[in-house]
Amino acid sequence: MGKYNEFLYDDIGNEYARKNLYLLELAKLQSKLKIAKAEEKSKIKSEIKALIRKKKNHPYNLELSSYKSKEKNFLTTLNAKKKVFLNGLNKPIDAKLKNMNRDLFISTEKADFYKPYVNLTHEAALAYERNCIIRDQLPEIIEKYKTTKNELTNAKMHLNQIDSQNELKIKSEIKMFAVKQNEIFKDGKLKLKEKKHMGLISDKALKNGIIELKKKRREAINLKSYQSDKKSTRELIHNKKYILGRGIKRELNVLKSNISDLRRKTPVELTKTRAYYSVITVLFPGLGQLLNRQLLKAILFAFATLFIYGIAIPYALGFGNYQGSGISGLITLAEGAKKIDKSLIFMIEGIVAIFLIGFAVVLLLLSYFDVKKVEKDAMKGIRPRNWFETYSKVGQEGFPYLVSLPALVLTVFIVLVPITTTVMLSFTGMDPKHQSKFTWFGIENYKLIATGSGLAGSVFWSILGWTIVWTICATSLAILVGFMLAIIANNDRIKGKTFFRVVYLLPWAVPAFITIMFFSIMFSQNGSITTLLDHIFHIQLTAKTDPFYSRVVLILLQTWLGSSYIFLLSTGVLQAIPGDLYEAAQIDGASEWQKLKRITIPIVLFQTAPLLVGQYTFNFNNFSIIYLFNGGGPFNPSKYGNLAGSTDLLISYIYKLTMENQYQSIGAAITIVISLGLMIFAFIGFKNSKAFKEERL
Repeated sequence: MGKYNEFLYDDIGNEYARKNLYLLELAKLQSKLKIAKAEEKSKIKSEIKALIRKKKNHPYNLELSSYKSKEKNFLTTLNAKKKVFLNGLNKPIDAKLKNMNRDLFISTEKADFYKPYVNLTHEAALAYERNCIIRDQLPEIIEKYKTTKNELTNAKMHLNQIDSQNELKIKSEIKMFAVKQNEIFKDGKLKLKEKKHMGLISDKALKNGIIELKKKRREAINLKSYQSDKKSTRELIHNKKYILGRGIKRELNVLKSNISDLRRKTPVELTKTRAYYSVITVLFPGLGQLLNRQLLKAILFAFATLFIYGIAIPYALGFGNYQGSGISGLITLAEGAKKIDKSLIFMIEGIVAIFLIGFAVVLLLLSYFDVKKVEKDAMKGIRPRNWFETYSKVGQEGFPYLVSLPALVLTVFIVLVPITTTVMLSFTGMDPKHQSKFTWFGIENYKLIATGSGLAGSVFWSILGWTIVWTICATSLAILVGFMLAIIANNDRIKGKTFFRVVYLLPWAVPAFITIMFFSIMFSQNGSITTLLDHIFHIQLTAKTDPFYSRVVLILLQTWLGSSYIFLLSTGVLQAIPGDLYEAAQIDGASEWQKLKRITIPIVLFQTAPLLVGQYTFNFNNFSIIYLFNGGGPFNPSKYGNLAGSTDLLISYIYKLTMENQYQSIGAAITIVISLGLMIFAFIGFKNSKAFKEERL
């Protein structure tokens, strides 16, 4: 037998005395048993057993049984009275008014019935107070509805009886009034311009004055237009329709809200002491909510049941798959399957099945914990939320979750499924010889990378070294150049700031691939830059064939392309720095270098540090500039083999491995390695930034 508490509680912790005297007596004996001495415990246990044995004959239970019998008879009689009442209403009557009158009649009858029993049970007390609220507040709403309905009918009749000749006369007067207002506006505008010409007001004051004159003209004409009987009557009809629709609905919602507040403050008293609904309904979301009498929740979780048993589990078992066989296909990878079946399809469909099962498990757990919480709260005295309360809660507190759900689903299938596929592919042997069918390969691909042998070999480490050098040099130079250009363009002594800012932003505004291809042509053997350097300085620049020069040109080119973005970021921050800081530093005798070091750089870094970290990770994977400039060349097969060039970054190397040479598994393994490295670098960079430490991110 479970333990009962002597008191009940609502959802904000308020304490209430039990009205069920049988349960109260039982709770007191259980509390007494807990603190009793050993020799007294047997006697108290006997009293508890005797009390439970005589449960049906307990005075309170007998009174409660009598009340429930009377309640049942009352509700049966009330149903008959309701029909008589509805038949006695004046005909015709619209449905909304009929329903409100019906609710008022029922609430009056119920309030009279439940009043003598308010001290017997909390349910009777709730029923009495609830019906009193309806009985007291609904008549005013009914009266407002009837009055508004009559006013609407009268307004419609009046609209059909308006004198058209009189309307034409009023419209003519309104037009003449509008002409006069336009003249007043023009005179006022002319006076404002004269004041501006005389230097009495500024451009901004002139603009604001004209706006104010337009506003006054519009308001005056609009006010005059309501002298038209037809327009004012139509406006009246519109307002009355609004009151009959949304206005009455809002007042009824206020009534429901008052009843909801009463429910939250009136505890429920249950005899059960164990939350067994959550256990017996764990496999069927929605059923537990239905047993808890939460219909809206039950409907919502019923969709979860349909998803689990109609989509997730069948798909995981292979039903509805394109080629695969659900989760089992992820294990077999089409081994022994038909010739047209592909291991990659089996893998992807197996991964999708796992995510669908994951969703199913989450939904089962959500349903289980929801039912369990509602049950446990009800045993404490907290009432389960009804339809109106659940709807209101979902509409307010649940709104962020509802709008985030589509994004979560898209994230799973657009981001997580491809990432998981890449991770799993790195443990397989997918290569040019095993495109259709491949098997699990274990950690062999990672061993090749770590030991510098096999297909990846020393090429991986050579390319990694150049990638790191490229990332540090290209990004750091771009940040330095962009920051210095922003400082120069922000200097008060510089003339033509707008021109310089436009020029500095051109590399960012022009599509990068156009700039890269343009410079690739100019740095070719017969390109304009190569020819110009040869004619003027007699320098033979072999930027497309010499690894060193090619790398230097790429770093400088990325410096040019990346500096514009940094310039834009820095300019925005520099313009937001208060001038008072520099004036205070000037008074203290700070030099220009000290101002830069102590004010400008710390503030700019504080605002842009997270974005600067992102620039490093971006350049680490900057595929376009490497591939478009020289295709990763110049090529040196003796050092890099046939799969990479001297300027290839890891990202372009992976592209050549996977897309051009079909080594998907080793490419996936390299992708995972560099992704982990980038995540660690980004985490360290963000963590050490001042903005992150001060929780500004």
